[in-house]
Amino acid sequence: MKILMLGDVTSPAAARHLAGVLPSARRRLGADVVTVNAENAGFIIGPPPELAELLLRSGADVLTGGNHTLQNYAMLAAIDNMPAALRPANYPQATPGRGAYIHTAACGARVLVISLLGRNQIEPPLASPFETADAVLRAHRGRYDVAIVDFHAEATGEKLALGYHLAGRVSVVAGTHTHVPTADLRLLGGGTGYVSDLGMCGPRDSVIGMDPEEIVERYRTAINHKLHPAEGDFEGNGVLFTVNEISGRCEHMERVTIE
Repeated sequence: MKILMLGDVTSPAAARHLAGVLPSARRRLGADVVTVNAENAGFIIGPPPELAELLLRSGADVLTGGNHTLQNYAMLAAIDNMPAALRPANYPQATPGRGAYIHTAACGARVLVISLLGRNQIEPPLASPFETADAVLRAHRGRYDVAIVDFHAEATGEKLALGYHLAGRVSVVAGTHTHVPTADLRLLGGGTGYVSDLGMCGPRDSVIGMDPEEIVERYRTAINHKLHPAEGDFEGNGVLFTVNEISGRCEHMERVTIE
C-alpha cells in the first residue's frame, strides 16, 4: 500500500489550495492513505473546524497535530467530535481530542496513525513522546496492521532518536514542524521508513509560509512585527511511503511535491 504524508499546512489559504489539488494528486500518486499535518492551518494557530472538515472531505484521511492545534478555541471545542483530527498523544489524558486514530484503507489494511509532540525547544512541555508512543502501541495491539507516526518536533536529533526507538515496531516515523523538507530519507532497522521533516503545504515564495519582507524586517530590527501569510504559488511537500501491509515493513520512499 502507498501512504502519502504531507507536511504542515501554513494558513487558511494554503488549506483551501491543498483541498483543491489533493483529490487529483491522490489519484495520480495512487495513495491508499493520506495524512496531512494541519496544526498551523489557521496561521500560527490550529485549524478552524470548517477547514479541518474541508481537508477531510477533499482526500485527507487523517489530520495530524502539533504545538498550535489546540490554540484555536473553535477547534478545541470541536475536536472531541472529529476522531480523524488529532492532537499530539502526549497531552494529558484530560485534554480534549485524541492522539491516535485507526483508519481502514480501501484495501482493508488497518492503519494506526499516531501524532506526537517533541520536548526539545518547543512548547507546551508534554509527557515523553517515547513513553507515549510505547503506551499507544500497547493500547492498540492487535487492532492494526500498519502503524505510522507524525512526530512534530524542533530538533532533528530528537526526531531521529524516536525513529531508532520505534525501529521495527512501526512502519513510518515522519517529522514535521520546521516547514523545510529534509533529504535524509532512510530505512531503519526492521523496515521502518524515516524522514526528519516532510516540509510544508503553503506558498513557495515565503519564509516557512510567511511574508518574506515581514520576516526580514523582524531580523533587521529585532521587533516582533505582526506577521501575515505569504501569497503566490502553492506548493505541497510530503513523502510517499510504500508499505507492505502484511509484514508492516516500509519498502520504498520518495519525496513528493504537489504544485
